[in-house]
Amino acid sequence: MKSKTLLVSLVGWLLALIWILPFVGVFMTAIRPLDELLKGWWNFSTFRPTLNNFVGAWNHPTASLSKGMLNSLMVAVPATFLPLFLATMAGYGLSRYRFKLRTPLLALIVVALALPQQTIAVPIFQMMNALNLVDTYLGLIIVHTAWGIPWITFFMRNFFTTIPKSMEEAARIDGASDITIFFKIAFPLAMPAVSSAFALQFTWVWSDFFLALILIYSPDKLLATQRIPLMRGVYHVDWGLLSSAAIMVMVVPISVYLLLQRYYIKGMIGWSLK
Repeated sequence: MKSKTLLVSLVGWLLALIWILPFVGVFMTAIRPLDELLKGWWNFSTFRPTLNNFVGAWNHPTASLSKGMLNSLMVAVPATFLPLFLATMAGYGLSRYRFKLRTPLLALIVVALALPQQTIAVPIFQMMNALNLVDTYLGLIIVHTAWGIPWITFFMRNFFTTIPKSMEEAARIDGASDITIFFKIAFPLAMPAVSSAFALQFTWVWSDFFLALILIYSPDKLLATQRIPLMRGVYHVDWGLLSSAAIMVMVVPISVYLLLQRYYIKGMIGWSLK
């Protein structure tokens, strides 16, 4: 038994090392000057760490990451809270109420989850163009909201099915309305799932490049993920600059996950404990 446990631990550590090795390479490229990287980032015959690449990416003359991250926040925050609020109510309704179109609606949500973004890129652009919402943050927020509602609805519906109805029924006997029951009882109990959905939706919106590439093109409106490729030179690629920019963009969703980690884990395994 001990030998088996040791073997499993060794395999786990090996897989973790393989998984984290590319990030170590990116991090070393970001904090070391170019002349030290010519023989490989794993060569430590000389090691003079510096933050010049981070400063250069943050204050880049044509693709400033400081402006890009502010733009990304202007999209990611509303595009996370809005679908989360709407889909949480929808998930609660699908878990508690029985109505004629409930099953077809659930089937439609599952189909929407399997729909690749690339297949509807042209209709999305045409629709936003017809509404004069191309190159606006509002148009991108609407698209991300519409994209997030199906999966969050399905996610929250599954979580609400694990919550006993007894407390809600007692509150209803005492005269509480459906809205009161949702906000005073169901929603607080669902905070682990809400936190999980928040972390996932925020990460996906913040990390999005495809939808932003379709809808946003003004230089001053470009999001953080759109600005990183613009830091490539025409005749020279500064990998240290690109690596530092990628790390700074990545830090934001990682920070959100770490802050919500406890709730995230509870929300992800909640319905498995039913």
